[in-house]
Amino acid sequence: MKKNVKLLILDEPTRGIDVRAKGEIYSLIREMTDSGTTVIVISSEIEELLTVADRMMVMFNGRLKGIITPDETYEREDILKIALQ
Repeated sequence: MKKNVKLLILDEPTRGIDVRAKGEIYSLIREMTDSGTTVIVISSEIEELLTVADRMMVMFNGRLKGIITPDETYEREDILKIALQ
């Protein structure tokens, strides 16, 4: 991957892969963000987002339902409640 990447958009980056490979992808995402790259991860797996995200935009049926900031602690159920409001 190029070193001068400023923005990387990943759509369902771990769909269909095994657990070990998921961990490797999460590590690569964290390395990219640590080096200054902005990474946008689009995922339907809430657990995945809780693992990699510093901030989450919750959308449902194409509408913005809420933004979860890094200083807030949310669990899967809390995010589902926001989406279904």
